[in-house]
Order: sequence, then structure tokens, then C-alpha cells
Amino acid sequence: MSDVCPVCGLPKELCICEQISQEQQKINIRSSSRKYGKVAIVVDGFDKKTDIKNIGKELKRQLACGGTVKNDTIELQAGKGRNMMQIDQQKKKIKEILIQMGYKDEQINLS
Repeated sequence: MSDVCPVCGLPKELCICEQISQEQQKINIRSSSRKYGKVAIVVDGFDKKTDIKNIGKELKRQLACGGTVKNDTIELQAGKGRNMMQIDQQKKKIKEILIQMGYKDEQINLS
């Protein structure tokens, strides 16, 4: 007999807890000014159960940028000297990538 999930009561192979927690999250994507005119894009609002390190790694890979994961937030480098239009395009691309990962459009807030 297979293991049973203590939360939903289903077998581990059929467990839907991760999908349920993913649907209840409200993700915020915003830009933040840093030292020396640099801009970072901050993605937060993930649930504690979410593997945020893998999400950050995938975002950095697809956007070809640097970044870090700290305090349950993902900080991505937007670059120095970028105008707001380029930063907005990058935020929209982050939203598209998160939608491809299974998050719903209504859950993601661009600011």
C-alpha cells in the first residue's frame, strides 16, 4: 500500500495539496530601485510550501539575468540604465513564464 498524504488524505501519487496551494497564492511583480541607479524586479507572495528556489532558477535561466532568492522573495536584476518601458516588458515576460509554470493570470499582480 502506498503512503497517504496527511493533509488531503489521498495517496502521495495523487496528492493535490501543491496544486491547491498554488491556486491560492497572490503573486506580486514590482520594480525596486537600488544603489547606483540599478533596478531590481521583485517577485513575492509565494506560499511557504512553494519551492521558490527552483522558480527563481527557472526565471533567471529564461530571462538570462542574475538574481537571488531571499526572505521568500525572488530578486532579479533588471540592469542599469534601463528605461521604464524595458522594465515593464521584462515584468510582463516574468508573468508569462509564471503562467507557463501553472499559475493563473488572475493570481499575478503587476505593479
